[in-house]
Amino acid sequence: MPHRDSTPAGHPCWIDLMTSDPDASRAFYGELFGWTSEVGGPEHGGYITFALDGELVAGAMDKNAMPDGGDAPDAWSVYLAVDDAQATADAVTAHGGQVMVAPMDVPTKGTMAFYLDPGGATVGAWQPGGHTGFGVLAEPGSPGWFELHTRAYDKSVAFYEEVFGWDTYVASDTDEFRYTTLGEGEEADAGMMDDTVMGPDGPPAHWAIYIQVADTDAAVARVEELGGAVVTAPEDTPHGRLAVATDPTGALFRLVG
Repeated sequence: MPHRDSTPAGHPCWIDLMTSDPDASRAFYGELFGWTSEVGGPEHGGYITFALDGELVAGAMDKNAMPDGGDAPDAWSVYLAVDDAQATADAVTAHGGQVMVAPMDVPTKGTMAFYLDPGGATVGAWQPGGHTGFGVLAEPGSPGWFELHTRAYDKSVAFYEEVFGWDTYVASDTDEFRYTTLGEGEEADAGMMDDTVMGPDGPPAHWAIYIQVADTDAAVARVEELGGAVVTAPEDTPHGRLAVATDPTGALFRLVG
């Protein structure tokens, strides 16, 4: 399993889960992906870190311990690596976004922030200190892809180019499917989809996470055994066999095999 030492600025470097039931989440993801978990001390608010064979892959936080956290649905978030979280916050507001959580130091770990992009999707930023992000990517049981779904497609492409320095490539530009990637081809690290075709009743703008698995169908069966639910059954695509599921508390995630 190749180790990842660092993440280029602007690229996804971490995911974490806001959960209403930390114990249930630890059990579910541990059984599903083989993740081990560790709970941090009071100085880190009891933050949970997940690891796969000793390599860090994700985090989780008890949303009930957060101010007003109980009002939001359980959900996964994506963080992009930045060199300067405050400079990024300034760029966010200058380019049509909003600062939801101002840059804040996490003792010995780094600096985090949360922003709202012009399409209404929240995205985290992480300025690394002692914690540099994922230890492994795109291996079975680890994060495999990150994808923004938005109806403000053109504005969002420009926003991520200008604020996070994305080097973008147009993967598809038809009325039925508009898609842009961060990086090109096999070197791409994330994608952005135009959700206008979903109509006004489609889901709100959001970042989706994909977890790599060896066998999508087996993983979907295991999701159901463990108390999760299947939203979209496995289907073959040019990019692998994909499925969409929720964990026992309703947090949405995707599988790619």
